Order: sequence, then structure tokens, then C-alpha cells
Amino acid sequence: MGCRTAIRRRGRCGNTGQRTKNAARRNGLAEKGEEHNGAHYAANEAELTAFLAGWLGASPNPDRLLFLCIGSDRSTGDSFGPWVGTLLKESGWPHVIGTLEEPCDAHKVEEAVRRAVSVEKDWTVVAVDACLGKPQSVGGFIAAAGPLRPGAATGRNLPAAGNLSIAGVVNMYGPKAYGMLQTTSLYLVMNMAKQAAAAINEAWSGSIATRKE
Repeated sequence: MGCRTAIRRRGRCGNTGQRTKNAARRNGLAEKGEEHNGAHYAANEAELTAFLAGWLGASPNPDRLLFLCIGSDRSTGDSFGPWVGTLLKESGWPHVIGTLEEPCDAHKVEEAVRRAVSVEKDWTVVAVDACLGKPQSVGGFIAAAGPLRPGAATGRNLPAAGNLSIAGVVNMYGPKAYGMLQTTSLYLVMNMAKQAAAAINEAWSGSIATRKE
């Protein structure tokens, strides 16, 4: 749900200037090249791969791994999650919520999040969404050993979801967050989604190889 999602302990998307910087550091949002309160900025596929591999090792149980890919296919910036979900499903991961064909958008996110939360004790839930950030962070990823909170920036009281989370920084902060998402480059989003899916497949290659045997 784009800027409507915040990683727990992070400030809401849409803050600017020094207020953004202070809130980011205070609430655990990693700046470029930093790791802070469990949130880590990965500038590219290789850095994201390395961070993901450190979470679960190379072979998490694919039958106990759920990907919750949040977003809409009707907004270029917000389509990051569904693009990742589509690529993961095509790669053979069995449990994916949120694809371009069936997006986990504003109409479905509450049910999907509650489903994810209900299995978190027995499963590993990886939440994926788009977000806005600083200009120098656009095109990178914020990965965290913690959940996303859908709807936080719009006041929706949805439960946080995910044992792990990946937020793609698809565009920079602006005064009109929805407009920033709508005008985000589709090429950028597709390339970021490919990188994120490839990082997941590489980091947890033992799981997907076993699944294909």
C-alpha cells in the first residue's frame, strides 16, 4: 500500500527535511549505508541477498514460508509488492498472497494481514511493500527483522504483519504521497521487483531447489 505502510518503529512515510531524518533515526528507519534498530538499507540485489541469507539461512522450509506482497496493480509505485509476488509465484514458491493477477490492495489487505498474523507463530511471514524515501535511497530496499504496518500513515488500525519485511524505496518523499506513487517509473519498479525476487531466490536457494525436485 505504498506510503500507507510503515515498518514498526519507523516514522510514517511522507515526512520531509530534518523532521524526517530525526524521526527515521528515532524510529529505526535505516538511512543509506546504515543499519539501525533491526532495519537495514540494501542498495542493490547483492546487498539484499546477503541480508536475507543472514535471517533464515539458505534453506527455510518453503511449506512454512508465506510471502505477503502488499500493493495495487493500478498505481505504478504501489505495484512493487504485486510484481514481487508474481515473480515469486512463477519461481515456484507455494505460498504467496498478492500478485498482479490478484493484488493484495486496499480492499483485501485487512483480511490478508489477519490471515498472515494468524499463522505467524508457526510460519515465517515475509511482508513486501513499496515506500517513499530520500532521493539518494530511491531504487534500494529497507529490510527489517520485523513487520510492516499497513495503513499506518492513513490512520487505519490494521495489525502489523510479517516476521521479516522488505520495503522497496520506489520514489522520494513529496507533499502528495499518492501523486508520487502514481508518477513513479514503471521501469524502475519492475527492475526493483526483479532484484527483490532474485535476492529471495538466491538467499534461500536451498528451499526453492528442494521444492522443484
